Amino acid sequence: MFTGIVQGTAEVVDVIEAEAFRTHVVRLPEHLLEGLALGASVAHNGVCLTVTAVDGDRVSFDLMRETLRVTNLGAVSIGDRVNIERAARFGDEIGGHAMSGHVMAQAELVELDEAPNNRRLWFLLPEGLDRFVFTKGYIGVDGISLTIGALRQETRGGAFCVDLIPETLARTTLADRRPGDRVNIEVDPQTQAIVETVERVLAAKGGA
Repeated sequence: MFTGIVQGTAEVVDVIEAEAFRTHVVRLPEHLLEGLALGASVAHNGVCLTVTAVDGDRVSFDLMRETLRVTNLGAVSIGDRVNIERAARFGDEIGGHAMSGHVMAQAELVELDEAPNNRRLWFLLPEGLDRFVFTKGYIGVDGISLTIGALRQETRGGAFCVDLIPETLARTTLADRRPGDRVNIEVDPQTQAIVETVERVLAAKGGA
């Protein structure tokens, strides 16, 4: 489990390609290496990955076909940076919201609104995900736990915005995102469960 409180960014220092498969090697900051072992879970841009090798500060992770298809990690190149969060441990403070590290889809950044000391980003949601988002609800964007500021309808579907404080901009890769970029999205799992349960109940009643 993760909390959506990104602990820093890491540079991708190597990408090893194979058929429908790739290995990312990232250089982790010292504070994220403590106690790291093979098999540990580490989120990259909100995607739960497993440590497959540790060589000093260079740590390897394997990405399977489904991960490459659903998330933005398939487009990551050497020199890029990814948001990093170590798996939460029992007793840790949960400053964001519970996240599984299972990304559902990608969203496109369609508008960027700069203001003194903060930034507003508008993202276009893939079709079908808009039913899981609501104003002031939680959402995971590239592994960051954020609060939805507002919703609006676009010609291509529903969109939502998030407002970022300087600390989030300094700690994560969202400071570098520009319109047209794609981010990983994980909707709040509790909201998803409630919505899908209500939909099933209503569908059953309608068919009765």
